[in-house]
Amino acid sequence: MLSGLLTGYRAADETEAADLARMLSLAATVPDPWSRAQLPMHFTASALVVHPPTGRVLLRWHARQERWLQVGGHADPGERDARAIALREAAEETGLADLAPWPDGALRHAVICDVRPSATEPAHQHADLRFVLATDEPAAAKPENDLSPLRWLALDEAQELARGNNLSQTIFRLAVLFRGRY
Repeated sequence: MLSGLLTGYRAADETEAADLARMLSLAATVPDPWSRAQLPMHFTASALVVHPPTGRVLLRWHARQERWLQVGGHADPGERDARAIALREAAEETGLADLAPWPDGALRHAVICDVRPSATEPAHQHADLRFVLATDEPAAAKPENDLSPLRWLALDEAQELARGNNLSQTIFRLAVLFRGRY
């Protein structure tokens, strides 16, 4: 499933092509490339959550990374479907029960991210697969805890918060999607 998703994806530039090549290698050579024990790199899945009628995007404060980012994260043991992982993680982190792929279930960005060390993990990398999910009930969003606030933002505001981070490219791609739909 993972190899098919990656093989069918087309990188937008040389940096993404290099990341995609590393991801394809990881998927082909490691029995469980989603496992957190797989260091120095393992797969994660994430999503930008949007409210299409208002053109807003939801970002979450990530205390460990000390920045506003998209929602998402690690696979649970046995999970292998990147879209389903992104959807589960997004629902857990936002409390939104109506999330659905938007405008379709396509992979929107494949990027390798550096992760700072923690008390329990060394520095490592996430091979992050990013999707777009929509809600019809933005007011229902609630953070999973007090350390992880959520913010609905216009795309230009989100772009400003993501400056200097690869999330800015994901937000740019979202802006292109919105322009193509409205």
